[in-house]
Amino acid sequence: MQLTTGAILRRITETPLSVSAHKLATIILDGIAWKDGYNGLERGTAAFTLGSLADKMGVSRQHLTRLLAELAASALGLLRWKPHGKFAPWLFRFGSVDNPATEPDLVSATDDTSLSRDSKNKMMFAGKIEIGAGSNVHRTPWADLIKAAKTALPCWNVDTQVIWDAFRAFNRAKGNEQVPAGYLLGFMRKWRSAGTTLARAEHERVLAPREQEAADLIRLAPVQNWRFHERDLERRIGREAYAERVSAMQVRLGLNRFAAALAVHGEAARMREIPF
Repeated sequence: MQLTTGAILRRITETPLSVSAHKLATIILDGIAWKDGYNGLERGTAAFTLGSLADKMGVSRQHLTRLLAELAASALGLLRWKPHGKFAPWLFRFGSVDNPATEPDLVSATDDTSLSRDSKNKMMFAGKIEIGAGSNVHRTPWADLIKAAKTALPCWNVDTQVIWDAFRAFNRAKGNEQVPAGYLLGFMRKWRSAGTTLARAEHERVLAPREQEAADLIRLAPVQNWRFHERDLERRIGREAYAERVSAMQVRLGLNRFAAALAVHGEAARMREIPF
C-alpha cells in the first residue's frame, strides 16, 4: 500500500491546528509530487516561494512564518529547506510521510490510490522533441512543462524561452534532429554546466563564418538578464532604433528574433553601450 494525497489530507484534518494552518497545509499538499521527477521534484516534496504562499493564503510574510512554525511543531512535522540558493523556492515535505511504518493510520487502503496513480502525477516529459521545429517555445507543448519543472531546478529563475533556445542550440551542435523528451528535463537539471557544455559542443564542429560571428556575439550577451539589457538599450537608443538593429541582425546573420536580440546585446556590450 502507498501513501496518497487522500491519506495525508485525512491526517491534516485530524491534526489540531488553526484554521489558517489547515488551509496552508492543504495548499502545500496540493503542490506535492507523488512521482519522482514530476515538476523536477522528489516524491513527496513540494516547492513554493514564501511570496507565492503568502499570496495564496492572503496573509503577510510575518503571519505566514508563524503558520509554518505551527505546522512544523504539529504532528504533521512540516520540513522545509532551500537547496538551490538564497532566491530559489523553498522545498516542503510533511515529516510524517517519511516514516509510514510508525504512522499506520496514514496508509491508504487499496481503493484510495487513485490520486497518486493518476496520469497527471506521472513523468511529464514523454515523447520526442523535434529540434528543428518550434523556435517559439510558447507555440509548442513544452512551454508549460518547462515552466512547471524548473520550479525546483537550478534554472528556476531562467526565462522559459532561454532554456528552450539553449536546449535546441545544444542539440543542433551535436547534430541531433530528434531527442527523447526526457533529455530536456536532464538538460534543465544540469543547467549550471549547460553553458560550458554548449560552448564545448559548438567548438567540436567547424562553424560557418556567419554562425561563428553569431556565436561570438551571443556569448558576450548575459542570457539570464537579457530583458534588462533590452530595456537598457531601448532607453539608450530608443525603441524604434532597437527594433531596427534586431531586424538588421536577423538579415545579416540569418537568426531568429530572439537570437538576433542576444547578438545585438553582445555587440552593444562589446561597444560599451551596455554593461557586460
